[in-house]
Amino acid sequence: MTQPPLPPTWQCVMVCWGDRYGVDYINTLVAAIRAHAARPPRFCLITEADKPGLDPAVRICPFPAFFLRPEYLRGGCQAKLAMFEAGVLPDDLPAIYIDLDTVVLGDLGQGVAMMPRRDSILMLQSAVIPFGPLGRLAARLTGGRKYARGNSSVVVFHPAECSHIAARFRNLAAQYAYNEFRPTVADERFISWAAQPQMKALPRRFAVKFTWEYMFWWTPWLYLKALLPGARRRRARQVAVTLNDAAIKPEVLMELPEGGRITDRKGRVLIWSDRTMGPARGRIIAFYSRFLGSGQGGNHV
Repeated sequence: MTQPPLPPTWQCVMVCWGDRYGVDYINTLVAAIRAHAARPPRFCLITEADKPGLDPAVRICPFPAFFLRPEYLRGGCQAKLAMFEAGVLPDDLPAIYIDLDTVVLGDLGQGVAMMPRRDSILMLQSAVIPFGPLGRLAARLTGGRKYARGNSSVVVFHPAECSHIAARFRNLAAQYAYNEFRPTVADERFISWAAQPQMKALPRRFAVKFTWEYMFWWTPWLYLKALLPGARRRRARQVAVTLNDAAIKPEVLMELPEGGRITDRKGRVLIWSDRTMGPARGRIIAFYSRFLGSGQGGNHV
């Protein structure tokens, strides 16, 4: 007798507006997350439009109109703060948000176990001041002008504990002109500022931005870093790698030859080689070949 599936213990959250990412792309990312998950999650997609053909397991969560203002859909991506709006997501389970340009290489649900408390918010560390006591001290001493900041390509949180973030953003938007108040210029900056006491860094052995891990300004460092035992262990365990620059989108990487070279807009260099990337290059190729059908290249976004 077939046993009924176990209920989810976490939810995977994605945000999509406009037509940059099609339904097929989202469906294959969902399939990848499900295939790797020890316990398949509930899937929630925050979007402004119907998505015919979307995997029926994905719950559509309508965008609040407030966050669809044109200025919030640009580079600052303040629209992503909608995931903290009360009532947008179910608040019975912890959540892991991922950017849609993320390669999933393992069980994303591991991130939930990294929450020390139900009200914790975990993000990638992106500034010199670290999350934790030093970040909180800096915020207190400077009246909130200096604080630890993170990157929001992957965010672990509990919706029941974070609605204050969206509420505070709404209040500040009513008081200040667009981007007049510095912490509101980008979603990740605002999350870090508004929830500084709750913030904790996600370890890079779990999630990382591609440009941080596999690119650098000085090319010899790419070869040296790949030999370091700590880097090798970290890269072997990474679950999520976000392709966070237009220069390194999947259709570009999949057509690069072994040893191919890319330089991004900030001058960081990628050497697309097993010598500089270790097994990560093969894992990324396998991900896109299996889940996005990109073995021969092609545009997916």
